[in-house]
Amino acid sequence: MTFPPRRELPPGRRLRRWFLLVALLGVALNLRAPITSLPPIVDDVATALGLSTAGVGLLTSVPVLCFALCTPGASALVARVGPERAVAVGLAGVLLGTLLRSAGGVPMALAGTALLGVGITVGNIAVPVVIARDFYRRAAPVTGAYTATMNVGSTFTTMLTVPLAAAFGWQWALAGWGMLAVLALGMWVPAGRDLAGRHASGTALRVLPDDADLDPRQRRTMRRLVVVLSTAFAGQAASYYAITAWLPAILQDRLGLDAAAAGSAAAPFQLCAVAGSLLVPFGLARGLSLRGVSAGIALMWLSLPVGLLVAPDGWLVWVSLAGAAQGGNFTVVFTLVAQRSPSLAVARRASAVVQTAGYACAAVAPTLLGAVHDATGGWTAPIAVVVGLLSVMTVALLTATRPPR
Repeated sequence: MTFPPRRELPPGRRLRRWFLLVALLGVALNLRAPITSLPPIVDDVATALGLSTAGVGLLTSVPVLCFALCTPGASALVARVGPERAVAVGLAGVLLGTLLRSAGGVPMALAGTALLGVGITVGNIAVPVVIARDFYRRAAPVTGAYTATMNVGSTFTTMLTVPLAAAFGWQWALAGWGMLAVLALGMWVPAGRDLAGRHASGTALRVLPDDADLDPRQRRTMRRLVVVLSTAFAGQAASYYAITAWLPAILQDRLGLDAAAAGSAAAPFQLCAVAGSLLVPFGLARGLSLRGVSAGIALMWLSLPVGLLVAPDGWLVWVSLAGAAQGGNFTVVFTLVAQRSPSLAVARRASAVVQTAGYACAAVAPTLLGAVHDATGGWTAPIAVVVGLLSVMTVALLTATRPPR
């Protein structure tokens, strides 16, 4: 695709663009943090609400199910009201869902969790559309910053929810993270209103063509790319959620770590994702090809399951490498969506299809690995399943990152 000539922005315009970026990153803080705030205190919540193990599993899996089931509806909402209003609607859903989840009682907890899951789903679709449209020349670094900010939010809520619950109780600890949504709304409402006004008046930096202006070759090329990216993201998301769910248990059984030490293994997996998200645009800016970066990411991701099979004592190295890889891979997939979408509608639909496929696989991956473990009585076969998922992801990534004709 071709870009219009670069234009030097006046100082006021540059300031508004930076404010838009800061507001976008404020939104990103809310797109994973409410989910990761629950697992550290899930035992307290289960005891208070009288939940069974199955109930706890439902409470933690509802958001991912929303990602898979509600993405088509979120895409339709973005098309109807525009990405600016859709982001505000998503943030409002996250805020109301976070408060409702802590109101007390199992029905309220489930309803609130579902509502925040729907709100996050809307943000998952709307934010990449804004990046594709308004940061097209900086799609890789902005997508990297967006991904890194989501992981920063996840890390903070994972680390701080337990001490907050000890000081104020689990309900206030969970509800308090709603302040992130309040702050994001405070930034996004004026930024989004300004952005919508500029697009309505035709003064925005980029106006993407309408679908009617696309030729059949463009449509075929984009359809093939979406299929390949959906496959890659399915392998990525399924592996991420499977590893997140079972890594502590794997380390306990294979290395004899106690529960506390095994549980702390999740920290580098999440923290290193921040570095991975930022290293991808850094490497691209230094002249590395997107295909070469993708190959490196795939090898780093594969090092975790392969390392656990052949050299489990080096688990910290493998966990750190895979953590950086999963953050970087997310950046690669959605950078490709932003850079290669020839129209706004295509960018929206592509993001929706890729995320629906990926999160549908992610929703069943932890259960699948648990079933394989129960059937085989060990972790070798489940780890081999992850190797298979990541191998499929690798082939799809290398196919998707071939230079376009």
